[in-house]
Amino acid sequence: MFNKEVVEHISKLSRLSLKDQDIEVYTVQFSKILDYINKLNEVDTSQVTPTFQVTGLTNIERDDILCQSESREAFLDAAPQKQDGLFKVKFTS
Repeated sequence: MFNKEVVEHISKLSRLSLKDQDIEVYTVQFSKILDYINKLNEVDTSQVTPTFQVTGLTNIERDDILCQSESREAFLDAAPQKQDGLFKVKFTS
């Protein structure tokens, strides 16, 4: 059963800021989803063959081909920020 604390924890992990009214709505919705999944678990699937691919598609792979690419300097020149010959990116924890 979902409660307010679980929804707040999920929102924190998802980096979503939810209003109190949203938390109440999601608490009810998550609980309904889990109830539905539990109902599906009651279905006897012992005679059903597992299906992993229903479209008939297969993996299409190509050979790796070496080709000339831009130089390191060209990529660095196109970078929005660089420092000491490296790409500079924003770090968030």
